[in-house]
Amino acid sequence: MDISVVIPLYNEEESLPELTEWIHRVMEENKFSYEIIMVDDGSSDNSWEVVEKLAEEYPRMKGIGFRRNYGKSAALNEGFGIASGDVVITMDADLQDSPDEIPELYQMITNEGFDLVSGWKKVRYDSKWAKNIPSKVFNWVTRKMSGIYLHDFNCGLKAYRNEVVKAVEVSGEMHRYIPVIAKWAGFNKIGEKVVQHRKRKYGETKFGWNRFINGFLDLITISFISRFSKKPMHLFGFWGSISFLIGLVITIWLIAEKLLNMKHQVIYRQVTDQPMFYLALLAMTFGLILFMSGFLGEMIARSSSDRNKYLVGKRLKLEN
Repeated sequence: MDISVVIPLYNEEESLPELTEWIHRVMEENKFSYEIIMVDDGSSDNSWEVVEKLAEEYPRMKGIGFRRNYGKSAALNEGFGIASGDVVITMDADLQDSPDEIPELYQMITNEGFDLVSGWKKVRYDSKWAKNIPSKVFNWVTRKMSGIYLHDFNCGLKAYRNEVVKAVEVSGEMHRYIPVIAKWAGFNKIGEKVVQHRKRKYGETKFGWNRFINGFLDLITISFISRFSKKPMHLFGFWGSISFLIGLVITIWLIAEKLLNMKHQVIYRQVTDQPMFYLALLAMTFGLILFMSGFLGEMIARSSSDRNKYLVGKRLKLEN
């Protein structure tokens, strides 16, 4: 199969018929073999009923419905799990991503050898203050921290080689960092394509300012996980040892100073009367805590390897 289109959705019943027909037309015009995977993230409207009706009209559609809202990352993770196309395309369900971009994204993966191609909504129709400026700040920080120079990490329109989606695991709100996760998994050929951004036709945006705050917190999390999830002792053990040694050196210095003063019959203070002793004790205690945290983290990392599970209540034509 050429292409799997994975579409996470939440309360998008109005846009789904138009989006599905558009994708179908693009695929037929380009003679692609394809499947559409709709993942309903616990919608409270009639989105799942719409997906069921569309599946009767379009035999190449598959569906997964969560019992509750888990978030976009969970939806993508489950969609990736059943995607069988050589190239996996992700797009949002709100019609702001254009399916007309699919053929060129497909060619960039298959002919130009990219592992992942991320869309760049160079011209946007979102509110300048509510989304555009925070998004620019967010993308700048992410570029600097990750070393991946994409303009729009948040763009939902992306293309992946199938091996990439099978190798990465997306949880929490990590979907915006899939390029970062893919790079640290060894997929280094990451490209970018300017894509059309369309005005929202139905409903209203599901995202607010909190997603940018969560985004920065997630970036710190993913940076830590990618570097130290399998070797936490390298971080906690190192800094724990440094802290412990600093405290130990200060303690030895205070004791040596007291002994020298006693030897030369110089007035001295008891070690336990000096504030530096308690700072040294604090540093040693903190170092031990960090070291033990690294040790426990190492044990947990070696014993936990299961893929995240989400409570799926409905499935639609998942057999290949």
